[in-house]
Amino acid sequence: MGSNRNKLLLEVRSQPIIAWTLKAAAASSIEWIGIISQPTDWADFKTILADLKLNKRVELIVGGSTRQESVYNGLQALPAAAEQVLIHDGARCLVTPDLLNSCAQAIRQCLGLIAAVPVKDTIKVVDENGIIQSTPDRQRLWAAQTPQGFHVKLLKQCHAEGLRQGWEVTDDAALFERCGIEVRIIEGEETNLKVTTPQDLAIAEFILSSRGL
Repeated sequence: MGSNRNKLLLEVRSQPIIAWTLKAAAASSIEWIGIISQPTDWADFKTILADLKLNKRVELIVGGSTRQESVYNGLQALPAAAEQVLIHDGARCLVTPDLLNSCAQAIRQCLGLIAAVPVKDTIKVVDENGIIQSTPDRQRLWAAQTPQGFHVKLLKQCHAEGLRQGWEVTDDAALFERCGIEVRIIEGEETNLKVTTPQDLAIAEFILSSRGL
């Protein structure tokens, strides 16, 4: 992003990125929200939360050095009664309450799920020299998004197994896959992009404006 601070604090339509994500979560059926981050950002997050006055319980949780460690920390901080959990990238600030609700409802009927959209482009698998090795069938390819949803007990078991085996994964669905547990696709939203570049900020600005927000 080229910023000297957490990109979640950058503004889109005069509000921090994380504020849009939190407002979507607060407008959904989710009962509890945990923000996993480094304590250096907590003062800013507390200010944002004070301004938003959300109607949901929100906790700040110390993040790890990797996404995997951060989610592990988040799992330990869940309310004791939590049976299912949705994990969402704070930078996906365009997620809608409808998608969050769809995932929250679906995870009651399966063990694990991820929001995803069908891949539109033809994908090429290449070697280290940039030479094409294969062309996967596009009809079987989906681009993963978040939320990703899981049964808490199973996800904790998978994280424990990952620690024991020394697995390094980029998302929690991969932990389920390695443990042989089925993960279902829930169709996501084309607008549910992850703000990663300055260009993404401009796109997010346009999408929020088109929603009248």
